[in-house]
Amino acid sequence: MEIGDKIKRLRLRLSLTQEELANRCELSKGFISQVERDLTSPSIATLVDILQCLGTSLPAFFRDDEPPAQIVFTQSDMFEKADTEELIGRVTWLVPNAQSNTMEPILVQLAPSGQTQPDDPHEGEEFGYVLAGTIELRLGEDKYRVKTGESFYYRANTAHMIANVGKTPAKILWVATPPSF
Repeated sequence: MEIGDKIKRLRLRLSLTQEELANRCELSKGFISQVERDLTSPSIATLVDILQCLGTSLPAFFRDDEPPAQIVFTQSDMFEKADTEELIGRVTWLVPNAQSNTMEPILVQLAPSGQTQPDDPHEGEEFGYVLAGTIELRLGEDKYRVKTGESFYYRANTAHMIANVGKTPAKILWVATPPSF
């Protein structure tokens, strides 16, 4: 079995670039490229990490039949990306294979004065629930203050972003449809 080709097919099915997969696995894009072309073989531990980021497991990967859909996700299924330049916070993907689903839930944590990168208008809708802190939701020229226990919902047809305008860290459960994170 050529595992590189199978990894590539899984990655493409999730509409991930090599760089996106590499970031989620904390590997280099070059390494992912070499694995996909069967120029190098990952260690078992690295293969397990790659497969988790692709929403599957080692046994399911080597099984010929279609694995059943995962229903419950634990902390070990989730993966996180910290960004200190643009975001000043962390993004946690709560469902590792959400790119192949209709919606994508993430957990965004922003330090005081932190913000997400502006997102250009696109198809779909987005929902957020503020678990902690106070944020400012910016939709085009409009600004909305959203506090702990409040939620927001909008069509993503205008430029949008969120910023932590409070003095404490903010935590937001954010769901996009179709997946865009």
